[in-house]
Amino acid sequence: MWPDDPVNRPTHYTGAWIECIDAIRAALGDEGLVLYCRGAAMKYMWRAGKKDYDVQDLRKAAWYCEKAASVLEASRR
Repeated sequence: MWPDDPVNRPTHYTGAWIECIDAIRAALGDEGLVLYCRGAAMKYMWRAGKKDYDVQDLRKAAWYCEKAASVLEASRR
């Protein structure tokens, strides 16, 4: 099991043999994963400042943007 990192690797997404984001990619493919990441980033941006975790929400939005960008970049090589 990995150590808890609420932005990069939350334990509630890593309890199984596969990390949740990897399972989503396997189910939806790269294009679907990019769309999912864009939506998740919007969600975290939307709620930033409305809860006690505004910095964490902004970092999570950035994480999803970075994930989408890296998947797009890899698919264009």
